[in-house]
Amino acid sequence: MRIKTTLDMSCWYAIHTHPRQETRAAENLSAWGVLIFTPKIQVRRTNPYSGAITYIPNHLYPGYIFAYFNADSFLYKIHFTRGVHSVVSFGGVPIPVDGEIIDIIQARIGEDGFVQIGERLEYGDQVTVKDGHFKDLAGMFETELEGSNRVQILLTTIGYQAHVQLDKELVKRVS
Repeated sequence: MRIKTTLDMSCWYAIHTHPRQETRAAENLSAWGVLIFTPKIQVRRTNPYSGAITYIPNHLYPGYIFAYFNADSFLYKIHFTRGVHSVVSFGGVPIPVDGEIIDIIQARIGEDGFVQIGERLEYGDQVTVKDGHFKDLAGMFETELEGSNRVQILLTTIGYQAHVQLDKELVKRVS
């Protein structure tokens, strides 16, 4: 009787890629029929000359992707796939990633295809502004603006209320 180990069945594994080769490794592994998960985020960048803010897509875990495969039959192919450096291992044995971790990350992917990092705000949540012209002012969260990383809040000051649109990173929920 043979004891079933994690190498005998398909599991999620973290794949360490060569620098900036996540996409290449994912495409090559997909060609082998391996299920791939490459979570991405939007990174805020400010142009140092103009001050313009842009959002650049980036990998959630730079240098790593996730792959679902049977280590017994695919490990050799995985190691010699272009773009792949190695499979995350301990003592030479690949370490599977718990499927619940992958599910949690996938549940945080928004309609835009990017992982949503930070608090999820609901209509009516009390928030404060962390930085910028409205720093330390309080308001009420209204909505996330579609197609951008911005939110709209109802800002409340002494004797005045205004609808303000800000970058999501500048707003935090008040406990």
